[in-house]
Amino acid sequence: LIETDTRWEYANPADYHGIAENCRVDQVLHSLFGASKTAADIVAQEYGRYFGLKTGIFRCGCLTGSAHAGVELHGFLSYIVKVAVTGRPYTIFGYKGKQVRDQIHSLDVIRAFDAFAANPRPGEVYNLGGGRGNSMSILETIAMLEAKTGRPMNWSYAEQNRIGDHICYISDLRKLRRDYPEWDIRIGVEQIIDEIIAAEQAKVVG
Repeated sequence: LIETDTRWEYANPADYHGIAENCRVDQVLHSLFGASKTAADIVAQEYGRYFGLKTGIFRCGCLTGSAHAGVELHGFLSYIVKVAVTGRPYTIFGYKGKQVRDQIHSLDVIRAFDAFAANPRPGEVYNLGGGRGNSMSILETIAMLEAKTGRPMNWSYAEQNRIGDHICYISDLRKLRRDYPEWDIRIGVEQIIDEIIAAEQAKVVG
């Protein structure tokens, strides 16, 4: 990785599009939640490859949308927007706030499922995230939220990162786009943020 002013980035140009489906997942620290998803991933592959069932395995980035109910340690984008709208304090956990995630709107997720269901490839594995175009660091997100709300966020920094937290994760979507060319990301990260802001503001007014 290399460090820029606002985010961590992949140092190898070959990784520009993000993490591909062949990325090794064993002998590294995850979380119990992450390990359970990996177990389900392998079992679903087996049902497709062994029995020929029409199972599709989608390795998801950050799934979100206006109805997402994020909390401090899960559902980053939803939670940070809620904090920005309400003026509550926000804590950045480690990595200088430059950790990167890609965000995908729930409608784009469902569209990918629909494309697979119409032409299933049993046991096939696909990344399903926002990709490079929908990736943002926490610092970049804070800057956008401050510009959109017109006021500074009340944030602080804790040196200790979350256990097993990724520094930079961007989903390489090229395989999914190749096999299902009718699908692509339609909702950009700024539109996602606008939708969540509107939903949170409606709660405050209500």
